[in-house]
Amino acid sequence: MKIVIIGAGAAGLSAACAADKNNEIILLDKNEKIGKKIYITGKGRCNITNNCSDESFFENIITNPKFLTSCYKSFNCNNTINFFENSGLKLKTERGNRVFPESDKSSDIIKIFAKKIIENNVKLCLNEKVTDIVFSDNSIKEILTDKEIIKISSEDKVIIATGGKSYPQTGSTGDGYKFALKAGHNIVALKPALVAIILNYTKKYNTQGLSLKNVTISLKNSEGQIIAKEFGEMLFTEDGISGPVVLSLSSKINKFDLKYYHIEIDLKPALTIEKLDMRLIREFDSNKNKNLKHVLYNLAPKAMAPIISDNANINENKKINEITKIERLKIVQAVKGLKFKIKSLAPIETGIITSGGVNVNEINPKTMESKIIKNLYFCGEIIDVDALTGGFNLQIALSTGFAAGKAASEKK
Repeated sequence: MKIVIIGAGAAGLSAACAADKNNEIILLDKNEKIGKKIYITGKGRCNITNNCSDESFFENIITNPKFLTSCYKSFNCNNTINFFENSGLKLKTERGNRVFPESDKSSDIIKIFAKKIIENNVKLCLNEKVTDIVFSDNSIKEILTDKEIIKISSEDKVIIATGGKSYPQTGSTGDGYKFALKAGHNIVALKPALVAIILNYTKKYNTQGLSLKNVTISLKNSEGQIIAKEFGEMLFTEDGISGPVVLSLSSKINKFDLKYYHIEIDLKPALTIEKLDMRLIREFDSNKNKNLKHVLYNLAPKAMAPIISDNANINENKKINEITKIERLKIVQAVKGLKFKIKSLAPIETGIITSGGVNVNEINPKTMESKIIKNLYFCGEIIDVDALTGGFNLQIALSTGFAAGKAASEKK
């Protein structure tokens, strides 16, 4: 029988490697080479998985972790590590249990996949775009490409691994959603994930490129309740904020109507309000005749001084000896909670991954087979599952791809 896999990204390649070589395995991709998105992941180093416990893995899944339980057990992080190392590629584990090729070259990951699909007798068809899938009587009849028509018999299987809508330059332009809708599936609203946040500035600040370490960033509602928060490193962009903590936060908040919420940044999370106030008193005592901004330079990077003073509603050029106790406490509160209005998340095309996709309730979690169309499978980013950074999203692609390729090989 034929097993036709649409998309040669991480999920499609995993499916092609897991499929039984005694079948006719066809791997289609509209790009000129395989693994185009793999190539740019991890800034070209490819954080292929995370060397963590099963419990930790699921803690890092943002959307529908339960759905992944079965397929992850069949092909987990350890399986991924063994797959590449047994194929001759040395890996290394870095901070946060992130796993990379020892060479720091994502191309080495792709080379292993290229070698494996050759060993598995996969017919690779590059520069071939799937334009349509013909369905009839709850089954697949044909796959139309810009080069050929592939007839699909009642025994043949089709795996859709076309990715999401982020990084469209890698070929992830949302084709698979169109095919899934045509098959009768529901698509959970697509949202940007692991993406920058655009702020609604009332005043332009000179902060572009400024990096902040060891800060806490929170999403709060109008009552001041914390909805989500992250601790670590962030940076200011031309129109907002990005960096590790911001990317993680974006995935946790992308389903909210953000006009009802705001961002707060705690510049000194290690200090209580009381301890910070005591420090500020000492700073004030030592700098009585200086302007407020000069004291703020001792608390945060210079570019932050006007933001802190504006948040506290005090002129940054006001003399320290003129600042009241109430104003001092406002400064403390500003340092512990700089408030920013949110304009939006950055566009979905700029996200590392796409949140949303084919509804998991319509997919068999063990096999990745559609519950609507027989012999149709989904894997990877097209499914409504996503995770935080650290190799978890690539592991999702590999686990779901493995499950789909293996299940598609079984005769019914």
